[in-house]
Amino acid sequence: MSIFHVCWNCGAYHAEKQIIADGPLAVCPECGYRHQFRQLPLMLIGGASGAGKSTICQLLLGQLSEVVLLDTDTLWQPAFDTPADDYHVFFTTWLRLAIDIAQSGRPVVLFGAGIGVPSNLEACVERRYFRGLHYLALTCDDALLVARLQQRPAWRGTQDPGFQQGQVAFNTWYRTQAPQLDPPVYVLDTTEQAVTETAAKVTAWIRATIAA
Repeated sequence: MSIFHVCWNCGAYHAEKQIIADGPLAVCPECGYRHQFRQLPLMLIGGASGAGKSTICQLLLGQLSEVVLLDTDTLWQPAFDTPADDYHVFFTTWLRLAIDIAQSGRPVVLFGAGIGVPSNLEACVERRYFRGLHYLALTCDDALLVARLQQRPAWRGTQDPGFQQGQVAFNTWYRTQAPQLDPPVYVLDTTEQAVTETAAKVTAWIRATIAA
């Protein structure tokens, strides 16, 4: 539940409020009460495990004061592991949290594997409370991806061949399909560049998205 969805007038709880762009205003379907809110852009940085998402997120923390950077693994728990419905509750929970954070006046940037797949978010009710959802995917050469997974500590379970095959397939999907999606996903290949260069490019993308 998000307190944002509670009507300030009648107390009814509705995520499906009508949005009036001039304001913007969220309209309670029960009593018609309109409340103004901040409708900011939401930036989503995805990629397969090993593509560099968490590394870039950690590197940028404290460097970008104009946004709030969060790694979606922070909230992950077994209850969210519902592939049958494409992890709907997990993504909805993150959208609700991002809405609440945005009301403080700063856009949110989320890092996570599936968070960068438009079909996981565009159909969610909470999508309407953002000015736009903007997607970037970090990718790299498949051999490099596997090498990165092999180098991780054993407790993470990334040495499992089945897991690695799945991540290679996901990495390939981002490289080949992401640019054709609606909305499109901007793909940034990290294979031949230093992590600081990738961080600089991600920073430039974030700032350009906000400016636009």
